[in-house]
Amino acid sequence: MVLERLSEIQRRIEQAAQRCDRDPSKVELMAVVKYAATEDVRTLLRSGRLRFCAESRVQDAQRRRAELGEDAGKASWRFIGHLQTNKARAAAELFDSIDSVDSLKLARALDKQLADAGAQKKVLLQVKLSSRETQSGILPEELDAFKAALRETPRLKPCGMMAILPMIEPVEAVRPFCKEFKKIFDRHFPEDSIPERFLSAGMSRDYEIAVEEGANLLRIGTALFEG
Repeated sequence: MVLERLSEIQRRIEQAAQRCDRDPSKVELMAVVKYAATEDVRTLLRSGRLRFCAESRVQDAQRRRAELGEDAGKASWRFIGHLQTNKARAAAELFDSIDSVDSLKLARALDKQLADAGAQKKVLLQVKLSSRETQSGILPEELDAFKAALRETPRLKPCGMMAILPMIEPVEAVRPFCKEFKKIFDRHFPEDSIPERFLSAGMSRDYEIAVEEGANLLRIGTALFEG
């Protein structure tokens, strides 16, 4: 069943990409496995059709990867939640990319752990598109200063941006936020500026709109594992 849902999502991604003359192969899906059954995750990994898995809590990722055993290595793991600085070491060890760098305090904590380990890590900068107080992220007008400060954290390799689109109705109302985010992204990560650049936006309810407006890294959980 999970492979059938994956096929349907991929079909809809392809159609969304074609509607805006984009190459569907350039749009990546990451499976958000937070609430998924481990055997469903294993099925996806063994299918060879999944490049990325995502978790939003360090302890959940530790448990999940232990349950999956060798199968966990069949995908690249990305952290997408709010990361506390005291979990920076564990996150740096567990994940191939930290997609939710939302403060200089966190960036410095990660860089320190990576320096101690003699490693580097790909990251995405989390941008705050909503005025909600509970929403984490860097304000768009603060991005220039933030990126300049990242020169002090040479172990981090920014590869793009992530944003959480607002949960508003109708779903079509998220489109202006997608458009604005794409403008911000293109300004700070111009095309061909780095080998692989990610604009991470769009989840189960709005991923087709996100594709139409330029996102190339989608975070899909509910639609994949619950239908």
